[in-house]
Amino acid sequence: MNNNNTLYVGLDVHKESITVAYAINSEPVELMGKIGTSPTDIQNLCKRLRSKSSQVSIVYEAGPCGYGLYRRLVKSGFDCMVCAPSLIPKKPGERVKTDRRDAIRLVRSLRAGDLSAVYVPGIEDEAFRDLARAWASARDDLRHARQRLKSFLLVHGVHYVGRADWGPAHRRWLSKYSFESPWRQLAFDEHRRTIEDRQAQCERLESALKEAVTEWRLYPVVEALQAMRGIQFITAVGLISELGDLTRFEHPRH
Repeated sequence: MNNNNTLYVGLDVHKESITVAYAINSEPVELMGKIGTSPTDIQNLCKRLRSKSSQVSIVYEAGPCGYGLYRRLVKSGFDCMVCAPSLIPKKPGERVKTDRRDAIRLVRSLRAGDLSAVYVPGIEDEAFRDLARAWASARDDLRHARQRLKSFLLVHGVHYVGRADWGPAHRRWLSKYSFESPWRQLAFDEHRRTIEDRQAQCERLESALKEAVTEWRLYPVVEALQAMRGIQFITAVGLISELGDLTRFEHPRH
């Protein structure tokens, strides 16, 4: 092992496998092969990389596998980057994608300095973001459930006289309405029950989120945003949970 060498490593990461390619300094890129994704597999990979050089730079694309691998590699003492897939340079006409080609391309791009890193949130920030996203998903589910019921009623010529805003009066009307066909009534009841379930889920998650945000390190930022006109709790939490620490931006245009 030569301590003056820099080992560039590209990882094409999937749920069950990781394809590894590497290059030492300006030498040709080589394929190390495909490994598993268990902690033991990652530990063995770290040992193999250390045996080649003490200066190791690793990159993989941001994707559905998250940042667990990044954190393990950084904890093991490696320089690791999670790059933005949409910003990886591609040659004209380069359309065929394979795990091997992707890993090799990552090595070359890393060595050339052509990659853009994505922001990796801290563990606590990511956990809070998970909760905020669960709340956002629940609100989307509620909206879709309401749209399905509205479509169901429209198909059968049922119209509510008044503002269908899902307020108390609207909900009372829905609870009292009935169809002659028992099968159609069953479908109607299930639509209503789905809305009630989604509404309860939204309320649970909103309550949990309001309790959790007071213990979050970025709570002062959430509060400060709500002091601005037109920005309420939903917007402030959604914005900061996704962006994270705003001090990482060097300029407002970023």
